[in-house]
Parts: sequence; C-alpha cells; structure tokens
Amino acid sequence: MNKTKSIGLILGIIGFMIPLFVQLPGLSLAGHLAMSIFILAAVFWMFETIPIYSTSILIILLQVVLLSAEGFVPYSDTVYEAISYERFIATLADPIIILFLGGFVLADASVKYNLDKNMTRILLKPFGSDPKYIILGLMAVTAVLSAFMSNTATTAMMITVIIPILARTDYSDPARISIALSIPFAANIGGVATPIGTPPNAVVIAALNQQGLNIEFGSWMLYAMPLAIVMLIFAWFLLLKLHPPATKVLQLDLKGEWTRSTKAYILYVVFALTVLLWVTESLHGIRSSIVALLPVAVLTLTNTFEKEDIRKLPWEVLWLIAGGISLGISMKTTGLADWLVGSIGWEHMAYMILLGVFGGFALLMSNFLSNTVTASLMIPLGISLATSGVIDGPASMMLIGLVIALSTSFAMVLPISTPPNAIAVSTGVVKTKDMIVSGAIIGAVAIVLILLMVHFYWPYIL
Repeated sequence: MNKTKSIGLILGIIGFMIPLFVQLPGLSLAGHLAMSIFILAAVFWMFETIPIYSTSILIILLQVVLLSAEGFVPYSDTVYEAISYERFIATLADPIIILFLGGFVLADASVKYNLDKNMTRILLKPFGSDPKYIILGLMAVTAVLSAFMSNTATTAMMITVIIPILARTDYSDPARISIALSIPFAANIGGVATPIGTPPNAVVIAALNQQGLNIEFGSWMLYAMPLAIVMLIFAWFLLLKLHPPATKVLQLDLKGEWTRSTKAYILYVVFALTVLLWVTESLHGIRSSIVALLPVAVLTLTNTFEKEDIRKLPWEVLWLIAGGISLGISMKTTGLADWLVGSIGWEHMAYMILLGVFGGFALLMSNFLSNTVTASLMIPLGISLATSGVIDGPASMMLIGLVIALSTSFAMVLPISTPPNAIAVSTGVVKTKDMIVSGAIIGAVAIVLILLMVHFYWPYIL
C-alpha cells in the first residue's frame, strides 16, 4: 500500500470513529452510524484506499450490519425505525443499475459489430482531425442529446463513440483523459437546459408548481440554456488546459462499411429503437430503465450478445453505483441528510450569501447523494424560507429553486457523484484524481456563474 492509500486508510478509520464518540445534538444513534459510514466512504473514494467498487461493497455490508433491522446494533430511540437489509441489497437491482446494464450491453455490442466506428464516422466528420475540435464535437453532440434524454443513457451511447478514438490515441497522450471526461461532463451540463434533461429539474418545477408558480418548457430553457452553453465551453477549455493533446492531428478512420450480418442488423434495429424510446420518454411514458431491458433481452435471446460478451461487462461499475445508492438511502432514512440540511442558521444570512450557501451545499451533497435526492431534500427548505418571510416574494422562491436545481447538476467530483461519471470510469482511462480536479473547478465556476445570473439575468426575465 503506497503512502496516499495509507493516509486514506488512517483518515478513513479516524473519520469513522469520530461520530461514534462525539455526540451531535439532534442526530439519532442511527444517524451517527450513518455519518460514520458516510465519512469512511468519502475518504476511501477520494484516496482510493481500496478499489472504489470495493468501497461500495463495504458500504453495503456496514449498512446491513449497523443500520438494518437484521443487524447487530439495537436501537433504544424511536427516532429511527431500522429498515430491512433487503433495502440495501436491492440497490443492485435498482432501476438505474438496469439502465446502466442496458447501456453497457448496447455499448459492447456496438463495438463487437463495428457500430461504434460507423457512429464515429458520421458524428465527427464535420469536426476535422484536430483533437481539440474532436473533443468539442463530442461534447456538443452529448450535451444536445442529454438535454432531451437521460444523462446516463446519453453517456452510455456516447461511450461507444469514443472507444475507437481512444484506441487510436497514444497511451501516453493526456488527450485520452480529456476525451474520456468530455462525455460525462457534457452530459451533466447538457441536462440542465430543459425540464426533462435531468430529474432535479422536474423535482424543483413540481415543487414550485404546488406554490402556484408554473414554469413552461420554453421558459426553463430561457433560464438555463445560457448557463449550459457557457459552462460547456468552459469545460472544453478546462479539459484542454489540464490535459492538452500531445499531437496536433488525430487521424481518424472515417471510412468504413456497415457490417451486414443478420446479428448486426438485429443490433442496428434494437439500437435505433432503444434510442428512439429513450428520446421520446416524455411522450410514451415508458421509463428509460424499462426500455433498457429491451437490448438486454433481445440481444441475448438472439445470441447477438453471447455468454463471453456478458462476462466482459464492467460489473464493478454496477457495484460502484449500487454503493452510492445505498449510501443515499441510509442518509435519508436515518435523518442524517435532514440533519445536515437543517444544521445551518439560514435566517441569519444575507440574501446572496444564503443563495450561495444553498448552491454550495446542494453541490456538495450531490457529490455523495443522487442529484434527485439532494434536490428533493433542499427544495422544501428553500420554499419554507420563502413562505416564512426569510426571503421575500415569488421571484425569490423561483430563484432559490433555480439555484438548487442547477447546482445539483454540476456535482461531478467523484465517480459516484453522477451516473455519467461512473460510466466514464468504465473506460479505464480516468482516475479519480483527474475527476476531482476538473470536477471541482467546474462546480466552483458554475456556482459563481449561477449567482451572477441571480443578480444580473434571471430577475429581468422572470
């Protein structure tokens, strides 16, 4: 174990022990245990003390042992009612895991039948051979798709596009990191542009609607699309700055022929139908995770995707996400997340500082909880501050809703911060430290830009 991992091990153990010996007012015993697990997970993920998927497995084990009804810790308080261990184990079959599985099957089948190369040829031909503009092209296409369909599904599809690009890039070229990170970052950023781009948008819009503030589809785009465009360009510049291409020309093989076997045609049809159903989810109402079962079922039933192909899927990424989902469950059910949100004296803050703290807190929490859970926890508090007079008027309620929704979408520091980040890890190119540096900068700049929009843009168009 190297020095960094040793430090992470020591800090993780110390962090785990602190909530066990320090009494935090208003937090239940279960909440203290959940905080111990939370700190341990955060440190281990950041320092990669053990493989990140092993940390997820450890999280699930600790939650079963310490927080489930079948665990070893008796609870004397009535604040927390222990839930069944099945709730933690079931995260391995969570809908987002199924969506991942469908995306991975599509991605690997596309490589097997050269669909990825043909998609690369079609999508990247207008951007030439300069690596800088190839990355810009990847980000633009990803952001547009992500604005109208699942960020995770978009990332899963676009990963099939970058695989042949990575194969043609020298192993020592820093551009490999830029290429791999460009997809999840663009997917996260593109999702803010429309109400259906990412679930936190819908959570906030629904909460505001209950207060009599109706937001139309086009109005949301007017509020959020400028932010998405500016942040997409900034992320592109940042990636080029941190990981500049070593070569000026990346000659891609944009020529090729479509594979014409029966199995290839099955893949083409299934791929097109799956994408169509994902893009039009708002029209037919079939959830993207249900649609993801289509390629899994059809491609395996027709032997288009075989046993050996299934064994090669990145199962460790599914464990990684399951651990993140499980951590979110324990934080919410034990009251730890509510305690963290409610432990700040919001009423004593100036208006812009309050919005800045809301945005920063939403950004921080979303790096460990799902964006949707974070938005769901924070928007009721924001609305309560508006209705109680801490902040005044419908416009302020709208502004705090925008701050919460948009801030959560720029949480992309860790592989578990957002599903697209975890998919990027499956390429084997991205290290956690690369994601932490670039993700932290993007998040910080996004918060500043959001606050500038609060002051100079949104009040004039609301």
